[in-house]
Amino acid sequence: MTRFRVGTYNVHKCKGVDWRVSPTRIADVICEIDADLIAAQEMLYSHAELISNRLNLPFTFGPARQHQGEPYGNAVFTRLPVISSESYSVTARMREPRQCLRVSVALSKTEPLHFFAIHLGTSFLERREQARRFVSAEILERSDVKGSRIVAGDFNEWTRGLATRMLTERLRSADITMHLKRGSTYPGVLPFLHLDHIYYDPVFYVCGMSLHRTRLALLASDHLPLVADFETAASVS
Repeated sequence: MTRFRVGTYNVHKCKGVDWRVSPTRIADVICEIDADLIAAQEMLYSHAELISNRLNLPFTFGPARQHQGEPYGNAVFTRLPVISSESYSVTARMREPRQCLRVSVALSKTEPLHFFAIHLGTSFLERREQARRFVSAEILERSDVKGSRIVAGDFNEWTRGLATRMLTERLRSADITMHLKRGSTYPGVLPFLHLDHIYYDPVFYVCGMSLHRTRLALLASDHLPLVADFETAASVS
């Protein structure tokens, strides 16, 4: 049986709700999660490096743009062996640069797991353009990338928009209403929007989910980590 944990966490440049910037605090939250794969959004490279060193947890970085003179974008932290990685632009015209990061890891001896970390834009039309690019043969449906897939990130989509529809046509959605008994994840203190999502190929089975709501997590960022426990379908058949 293969069982593993996935998380998605918008770290808000490591700025907490108290306005204090603390990568160390974010690292401690990530330590609490104890996930095998974590997609982190709104991450500065220097913060990712500090977190990685503090936790002894390797990371892969996908820069979307420069912020205050250093790379800024998505990061994936994982204790699983990394086979390969690739960064893709999902920037919409005339909008802030956005990026998707694929990190392929050795989950089993047979085929890799392709883990996509993504952060979509805040504009309705922007997300539609980004969604079409993401599910295209250039990124999600690439014919030369064989293996199972999990997509995790902040989609900035709180209704059933195009990104949600296009992804649920191709992958299963981890249903927070089933596992969390709630329909929202953001903001952390008083959630009323569902921005954070995890999608997966049917070779996997979601055996549990949680919105990581500790005192430290409530302070460290305006988002809370969304965590899902997976098993391979073969292990539950």
